[in-house]
Amino acid sequence: MAKIENSQLGDDDHLPSIEEICNTTWEPIYRFIYYKVQNREEAEDITQETYIKAMSHLQSGKVNPSKYIGFLKTVALNVLRDLWRKKKRRGTAVNIELINQMDDTAEDPAEMSAQRHLIENALSKLNKEQRTVIELRILKGYSVAETARLMNKKEVTIRVMQHRALQMLADILK
Repeated sequence: MAKIENSQLGDDDHLPSIEEICNTTWEPIYRFIYYKVQNREEAEDITQETYIKAMSHLQSGKVNPSKYIGFLKTVALNVLRDLWRKKKRRGTAVNIELINQMDDTAEDPAEMSAQRHLIENALSKLNKEQRTVIELRILKGYSVAETARLMNKKEVTIRVMQHRALQMLADILK
Protein backbone atom coordinates (compact mmCIF):
# COMPACT_ATOMS: atom_id res chain seq x y z
CA MET A 1 0.00 0.00 0.00
CA ALA A 2 3.04 2.28 0.30
CA LYS A 3 3.05 2.76 -3.48
CA ILE A 4 -0.47 4.20 -3.37
CA GLU A 5 0.21 6.36 -0.34
CA ASN A 6 3.40 7.85 -1.79
CA SER A 7 1.84 8.57 -5.15
CA GLN A 8 -1.26 10.03 -3.51
CA LEU A 9 0.59 12.15 -0.97
CA GLY A 10 3.33 13.28 -3.31
CA ASP A 11 1.16 14.28 -6.25
CA ASP A 12 -2.42 15.46 -5.76
CA ASP A 13 -3.18 15.07 -9.48
CA HIS A 14 -2.41 11.34 -9.46
CA LEU A 15 -5.17 9.06 -8.25
CA PRO A 16 -4.32 5.38 -7.85
CA SER A 17 -5.59 3.08 -10.56
CA ILE A 18 -8.16 0.41 -9.90
CA GLU A 19 -5.44 -2.16 -10.42
CA GLU A 20 -3.16 -0.53 -7.83
CA ILE A 21 -5.97 -0.38 -5.28
CA CYS A 22 -7.03 -3.98 -5.82
CA ASN A 23 -3.49 -5.37 -5.84
CA THR A 24 -2.67 -3.74 -2.53
CA THR A 25 -5.93 -4.39 -0.65
CA TRP A 26 -7.57 -7.56 -1.98
CA GLU A 27 -5.89 -10.06 0.34
CA PRO A 28 -6.85 -8.50 3.70
CA ILE A 29 -10.35 -7.76 2.42
CA TYR A 30 -10.84 -11.33 1.14
CA ARG A 31 -9.56 -12.78 4.43
CA PHE A 32 -11.88 -10.50 6.42
CA ILE A 33 -14.88 -11.62 4.36
CA TYR A 34 -13.86 -15.29 4.40
CA TYR A 35 -13.64 -15.13 8.19
CA LYS A 36 -17.26 -13.94 8.25
CA VAL A 37 -18.78 -16.40 5.75
CA GLN A 38 -16.46 -19.45 5.98
CA ASN A 39 -17.09 -20.30 2.31
CA ARG A 40 -14.53 -19.69 -0.44
CA GLU A 41 -16.95 -19.10 -3.32
CA GLU A 42 -19.20 -16.82 -1.31
CA ALA A 43 -16.17 -14.87 -0.01
CA GLU A 44 -14.92 -14.37 -3.57
CA ASP A 45 -18.32 -13.11 -4.74
CA ILE A 46 -18.69 -10.75 -1.79
CA THR A 47 -15.13 -9.44 -2.24
CA GLN A 48 -15.87 -8.69 -5.87
CA GLU A 49 -19.15 -6.95 -4.99
CA THR A 50 -17.34 -4.94 -2.30
CA TYR A 51 -14.89 -3.55 -4.85
CA ILE A 52 -17.67 -2.78 -7.32
CA LYS A 53 -19.60 -0.80 -4.72
CA ALA A 54 -16.51 1.00 -3.38
CA MET A 55 -14.64 1.77 -6.58
CA SER A 56 -16.24 5.14 -7.41
CA HIS A 57 -15.37 6.47 -3.93
CA LEU A 58 -11.85 5.09 -4.07
CA GLN A 59 -11.10 6.51 -7.53
CA SER A 60 -12.55 9.92 -6.80
CA GLY A 61 -10.03 10.53 -4.03
CA LYS A 62 -12.72 10.87 -1.36
CA VAL A 63 -11.01 8.19 0.69
CA ASN A 64 -7.53 8.68 2.12
CA PRO A 65 -5.24 5.92 0.78
CA SER A 66 -4.17 5.03 4.32
CA LYS A 67 -7.85 4.29 5.08
CA TYR A 68 -8.57 2.06 2.04
CA ILE A 69 -8.67 -1.20 3.98
CA GLY A 70 -10.91 0.20 6.72
CA PHE A 71 -13.23 1.71 4.13
CA LEU A 72 -13.38 -1.53 2.15
CA LYS A 73 -14.09 -3.56 5.30
CA THR A 74 -16.99 -1.23 6.09
CA VAL A 75 -18.36 -1.65 2.57
CA ALA A 76 -17.90 -5.43 2.86
CA LEU A 77 -19.86 -5.51 6.13
CA ASN A 78 -22.68 -3.57 4.48
CA VAL A 79 -22.71 -6.02 1.55
CA LEU A 80 -22.79 -8.93 4.01
CA ARG A 81 -25.64 -7.39 6.01
CA ASP A 82 -27.63 -6.85 2.81
CA LEU A 83 -27.13 -10.50 1.83
CA TRP A 84 -28.09 -11.74 5.28
CA ARG A 85 -31.24 -9.61 5.23
CA LYS A 86 -32.21 -10.99 1.81
CA LYS A 87 -31.69 -14.56 3.01
CA LYS A 88 -33.72 -13.89 6.14
CA ARG A 89 -36.60 -12.36 4.15
CA ARG A 90 -36.74 -15.29 1.76
CA GLY A 91 -37.28 -17.72 4.58
CA THR A 92 -37.75 -21.42 4.04
CA ALA A 93 -39.49 -22.90 1.02
CA VAL A 94 -42.53 -24.92 1.99
CA ASN A 95 -44.42 -27.41 -0.17
CA ILE A 96 -48.09 -26.64 0.47
CA GLU A 97 -49.24 -29.98 -0.92
CA LEU A 98 -47.31 -31.77 1.85
CA ILE A 99 -48.87 -29.55 4.50
CA ASN A 100 -52.37 -30.41 3.31
CA GLN A 101 -51.53 -34.12 3.47
CA MET A 102 -50.30 -33.72 7.02
CA ASP A 103 -53.51 -31.94 8.03
CA ASP A 104 -55.61 -34.82 6.68
CA THR A 105 -53.91 -37.39 8.87
CA ALA A 106 -54.73 -37.60 12.54
CA GLU A 107 -51.71 -37.23 14.78
CA ASP A 108 -50.99 -40.27 16.87
CA PRO A 109 -50.20 -39.26 20.49
CA ALA A 110 -48.10 -42.40 20.98
CA GLU A 111 -45.99 -41.59 17.94
CA MET A 112 -45.55 -37.99 19.08
CA SER A 113 -44.48 -39.20 22.52
CA ALA A 114 -41.97 -41.61 20.98
CA GLN A 115 -40.53 -38.82 18.79
CA ARG A 116 -40.28 -36.48 21.76
CA HIS A 117 -38.47 -39.16 23.77
CA LEU A 118 -36.08 -39.82 20.87
CA ILE A 119 -35.26 -36.11 20.55
CA GLU A 120 -34.84 -35.63 24.31
CA ASN A 121 -32.52 -38.64 24.39
CA ALA A 122 -30.44 -37.23 21.50
CA LEU A 123 -30.24 -33.80 23.18
CA SER A 124 -29.04 -35.40 26.41
CA LYS A 125 -26.01 -36.77 24.53
CA LEU A 126 -24.83 -33.25 23.64
CA ASN A 127 -22.56 -31.33 25.99
CA LYS A 128 -24.14 -28.59 28.12
CA GLU A 129 -23.11 -25.67 25.87
CA GLN A 130 -24.32 -27.38 22.69
CA ARG A 131 -27.64 -28.21 24.37
CA THR A 132 -27.99 -24.60 25.54
CA VAL A 133 -27.30 -23.26 22.03
CA ILE A 134 -29.90 -25.61 20.51
CA GLU A 135 -32.46 -24.68 23.17
CA LEU A 136 -31.93 -20.92 22.78
CA ARG A 137 -31.58 -20.81 18.99
CA ILE A 138 -34.01 -23.48 17.81
CA LEU A 139 -36.47 -24.19 20.59
CA LYS A 140 -36.82 -20.65 21.94
CA GLY A 141 -36.06 -18.82 18.68
CA TYR A 142 -33.39 -16.40 19.91
CA SER A 143 -31.14 -14.71 17.34
CA VAL A 144 -27.42 -15.44 17.15
CA ALA A 145 -26.67 -12.06 18.74
CA GLU A 146 -29.11 -12.66 21.61
CA THR A 147 -27.77 -16.16 22.19
CA ALA A 148 -24.18 -14.87 22.16
CA ARG A 149 -25.06 -12.22 24.71
CA LEU A 150 -26.88 -14.69 26.97
CA MET A 151 -24.04 -17.22 26.83
CA ASN A 152 -21.32 -14.56 27.02
CA LYS A 153 -19.72 -15.77 23.76
CA LYS A 154 -18.95 -14.31 20.34
CA GLU A 155 -21.53 -14.66 17.57
CA VAL A 156 -19.09 -16.67 15.45
CA THR A 157 -18.64 -19.10 18.33
CA ILE A 158 -22.41 -19.52 18.64
CA ARG A 159 -22.75 -20.24 14.91
CA VAL A 160 -19.99 -22.85 15.06
CA MET A 161 -21.43 -24.45 18.21
CA GLN A 162 -24.89 -24.61 16.65
CA HIS A 163 -23.54 -26.13 13.44
CA ARG A 164 -21.58 -28.79 15.34
CA ALA A 165 -24.48 -29.55 17.67
CA LEU A 166 -26.87 -30.02 14.75
CA GLN A 167 -24.37 -32.28 13.00
CA MET A 168 -24.01 -34.34 16.15
CA LEU A 169 -27.79 -34.55 16.58
CA ALA A 170 -28.15 -35.71 12.96
CA ASP A 171 -25.54 -38.43 13.56
CA ILE A 172 -27.23 -39.52 16.79
CA LEU A 173 -30.69 -39.66 15.19
CA LYS A 174 -29.52 -41.76 12.22
